[in-house]
Amino acid sequence: MFKKGGSLSYQPWLYSASIDGCRFVKRPYHPIALIVYRLFKPFSNLNHTCPYEGSILVKGFYLRWNILPNAIPTGEYMLSMNWIFSNNSTLLTNAYFVFKEDA
Repeated sequence: MFKKGGSLSYQPWLYSASIDGCRFVKRPYHPIALIVYRLFKPFSNLNHTCPYEGSILVKGFYLRWNILPNAIPTGEYMLSMNWIFSNNSTLLTNAYFVFKEDA
């Protein structure tokens, strides 16, 4: 997770984790990955354990704030995910969003 700083570049913010996706899908074990998984699962075909064959699709995704555990400070954010399969970096996903606290 990155937050845009004063220099107008994204800086690491709050969370950084490496997750074994096959292990995680069998039995979710990391709280931050669980939040991200709950955000994407209803919009994807990530519904079975490894080995995962075929395309992984995400369609119609929108950010549902009620899944986030706590409010975050007003700002511009980037959730960056590097997907590694069989020890090879396969896909880099960046999701950008702006959050504004209620006044």
